[in-house]
Amino acid sequence: MRRLALVMVAAATAVTLASCSSPATDPGSGSAEGSEITDLQIIVPAEPGGGWDQTGRTMSETLTSEGLVDSAPVTNIGGAGGTVGLASLANEKDPHTLMVTGLVMVGAVETNAAQNRMEDTTPIARLTEEALVVVVPEDSKYETLEDLVDDIVENGQDVTITGGSAGGADHILAGLLLEEAGLSGSEIASSLNYIPNSGGGEAVNLILGNNAAAGISGIGEFVEHIDAGTMRALAVSSAEPAENLPDVPTIADEGYDITLTNWRGVLAPTDISDADRDALIEVVTELQESDAWTEQLETRGWADAFLTGDEFASFLDENVAEVTTTLKNIGLVD
Repeated sequence: MRRLALVMVAAATAVTLASCSSPATDPGSGSAEGSEITDLQIIVPAEPGGGWDQTGRTMSETLTSEGLVDSAPVTNIGGAGGTVGLASLANEKDPHTLMVTGLVMVGAVETNAAQNRMEDTTPIARLTEEALVVVVPEDSKYETLEDLVDDIVENGQDVTITGGSAGGADHILAGLLLEEAGLSGSEIASSLNYIPNSGGGEAVNLILGNNAAAGISGIGEFVEHIDAGTMRALAVSSAEPAENLPDVPTIADEGYDITLTNWRGVLAPTDISDADRDALIEVVTELQESDAWTEQLETRGWADAFLTGDEFASFLDENVAEVTTTLKNIGLVD
């Protein structure tokens, strides 16, 4: 009996030691296994209907339908070019959180002098890039991009352009068109009557209601209206014609030396653990590698621009510097 008791004590001790040393159960181990993601929340820093919203909801649908996570609810936090959502991310305590971001937010941080910056978050991945398209209502007097730009140069504030948030990709493209037309930074600022919106749906309503002379946004936000004939596309901002708008000329073809694509990606909260960062990169990589995601890219006309972790962080730093210089050149920031 004494020998049997000693054996049982030794066995129990061994189990206890093994349990304490297991990385899966040690909260301080920092292992990826301990940070397995079953539920993921997605923040869309814009109102419903725009490209960020489409990206977030497409991610949610694909992640859950492919069984990569159990749930991925989407929360819209619109305002100020995404900087309201960025402030929310800065205060987020759940490490298994992703916020959709992109070129629009880079510009908005600068034009809004936002307290919270993208560089202070945890970059996870760049996912896609998309060309912009310049559109007009179906009965517009503008037949070409040159017609529109010439009218802005001649009549300035009388010509309204609408698109996404102030300082975002759409606003930048409008400024670059006027710069290519020969206006300086101060002249661009005084001539350009740009109506910003917090969501793509608002811009669509302004254009369809003939309350804006033209609109600029990602192709995915306007393509159904172009296909339906309620909008006419004047030009796309990619180097080559877009696959889903093959008959629409590029801005370069129209005589303006501009190529601009709008990238989108995801950020995580500040100061998350390495294990949580790696787990988020892993689940987003699995998303990108899925056939369902590839089908979504083809359907929506999004180009794959996948980049993760440190490479994405380096890209983001470079993009912030480039956009800041452009915004200064076209007079959108001092």
